[in-house]
Amino acid sequence: MGFEPIAELPVDPATARVYAEGWQSWSPAGVLPASASSPPAADARSQTMGRRPGKPVAPGCLQGEGLLAVSGPDEDTRAWLSPAAATIRLHAADGTLVVSADGPVEEHRCAGGLAEALAFVGARLSPGRPREPEPAWCSWSCYFSRVTEEDVVENARAAARLGLPIATFQIDDGYAPCVGDWLDPSPAFGSLPRLAARLLDAGFRPGIWTAPFVVGEDSALAAAHPDWLVGDADAGHNWNQRLRVLDVTHADAAAHLERVFRTLREWGFGFHKLDFLYAGALDGRRSRECSGIEAYREGLRLIRRAAGDDALLLGCGAPIFPSIGLVDAMRVGPDVLAEDWAPGDPEPDVDGLVRATDARAWMNRRLWINDPDSLVLRPALRRRDEWAAHVVAYGGLVGLGDRIAELDEHGLRLTRAALRSRAPRPS
Repeated sequence: MGFEPIAELPVDPATARVYAEGWQSWSPAGVLPASASSPPAADARSQTMGRRPGKPVAPGCLQGEGLLAVSGPDEDTRAWLSPAAATIRLHAADGTLVVSADGPVEEHRCAGGLAEALAFVGARLSPGRPREPEPAWCSWSCYFSRVTEEDVVENARAAARLGLPIATFQIDDGYAPCVGDWLDPSPAFGSLPRLAARLLDAGFRPGIWTAPFVVGEDSALAAAHPDWLVGDADAGHNWNQRLRVLDVTHADAAAHLERVFRTLREWGFGFHKLDFLYAGALDGRRSRECSGIEAYREGLRLIRRAAGDDALLLGCGAPIFPSIGLVDAMRVGPDVLAEDWAPGDPEPDVDGLVRATDARAWMNRRLWINDPDSLVLRPALRRRDEWAAHVVAYGGLVGLGDRIAELDEHGLRLTRAALRSRAPRPS
């Protein structure tokens, strides 16, 4: 379907403000003047892995994926909402603002400004009260891809010794020999079932990272089962290889994915960070004809069934509107640290992180629990107090991303305060 005009607004483009939603966790979202244009992707890889594939921003317009709202100084706010995630565009023409969309859209008029309109949208889309994730620790921002079983155990022991109220210890990327080969970790890592057992014995919930819909071209899975991959679907390039997409409409591929998450459940993993989820919604040739979004939602339902109703699912790099009702928590901005960050590298862009996560604060506790990304409070970070204050005030998921042994006394004080702000209260 092409773009069709759906509304004209007689407001001044110079004074009107627009909220434009992005496609997925890493896509820009927020408020801009109506006279502005949405920033385009830097290149084709960025379009695939950070924006909406196949729908680049049109020149001279603001573009929202599933949601666009306009507020003028003397008008009710008007919001165009597409639960099916149509693309919505706005451009100025002859002193008016013209809104167009490429799919079904609801129009809502809301008294008040953009904040009131976004609260209305959140209530309109809410699948019910979200499950509350407890404070967590994640290996990524301290070990990146070099994490081992003993690293995780070291931090669990440190948390217990110091009395830090962390409930979940989550292993992130770095354990698998290749993306897509999830159950046979590289020898340098250790053992996944043994790690889960050690964490459970210590009283913690084991957590694990996967990119469930991505299959590395160099993986054992791709070599053994090329027929399980979506034809004509290119998920980008990472881990020094082309990324393919698992076809969850193929009966054997779906059984494989279910087996992966059922096995992780049997080992004891109850927290799942599901990353690079955008790949599951890419269009392409599948075993059964359906849209990418339909396949994506089918895949998430399969993961939920295999992981168990009591598992906590955190979406990351995930299409926003297609994920509603299928995940418990959602990353709503970029990584706090670049991969392999070390002292002396550029500091985290705290201002940018705050803007990105604040823009989607309307989702928090309406659609899911927002994840602003990890606390990083090591001494090398000059603005750690600001980041800790933001995460605490934000009221979303709180997770520590430091090696606990490397925190100084001030970092430990910040960590305790942040974790306690989200720890369960005694009944």
